[in-house]
Amino acid sequence: MDRETIPNPDDLLLLPEVAEITRRSIDTLRWLRHCGKGPRGHRSGRRVYYRRGDVMAWLKEEEKRAEDAASRSPQPAA
Repeated sequence: MDRETIPNPDDLLLLPEVAEITRRSIDTLRWLRHCGKGPRGHRSGRRVYYRRGDVMAWLKEEEKRAEDAASRSPQPAA
């Protein structure tokens, strides 16, 4: 398999790329970063970079959190 087709977890992504992967708006991602709730980013000058592995780990954590919340919600009476 060609190495170019396999996403590397160390790839550096810019905010528009993270927005595309997470299907969230750039503004939402900025707000999540401001609140400390988004994927871990790294500042270099005025730019913020995200490692692909950090973004994917954050998505997995969000998915698990949503599943946990759904399992704790009250079940309707039969």
